[in-house]
Amino acid sequence: MIIAQQKKKENIVEYLIYMWQVEDLIRACRFNMDEIEARLLSAYNQPEPVQQKISHWYQKLIDRMKEEGITEKGHLQQHEQIVAELNELHDRLLHAPDENIYGSLFYKVLPAIVQLRTQAGDIRTSEIETCLTAVYGYFLLKLQGKEISRETTESIKDISRLLAFLAAKW
Repeated sequence: MIIAQQKKKENIVEYLIYMWQVEDLIRACRFNMDEIEARLLSAYNQPEPVQQKISHWYQKLIDRMKEEGITEKGHLQQHEQIVAELNELHDRLLHAPDENIYGSLFYKVLPAIVQLRTQAGDIRTSEIETCLTAVYGYFLLKLQGKEISRETTESIKDISRLLAFLAAKW
């Protein structure tokens, strides 16, 4: 909750990736508040009133995830809406005559986006969602200690630059 609020104010892309991680952590804990409190909340080391607010925040997320039917996969509608808004901003920036930097950043990563969509078998996914998914997937691979090619690392750096620019324009 505390980190999410801070990230939402400072960097919308980091907020989304953080919230995707929270959704996955809730799934990993099988939507069980006792397990969430033991595995996640204990690490916050906050005073009791703050801990209660954090616990309530997780419970609300659990309830919304269940209501929205995303217990196995997917993201909360509020996060999907932010992705859609980021994609709209992306389109505006691409067509703005004074945004040459954004265009050059985008066209540099476009081949990677096309490749990722092809590999995923879903060409309907927006360019920005594809970029977010790539960064999140990279993050998960690093957490798992998996080997990541130099080529993939370079692509993720370029995608991250694009997303950072987009977040700054947000």
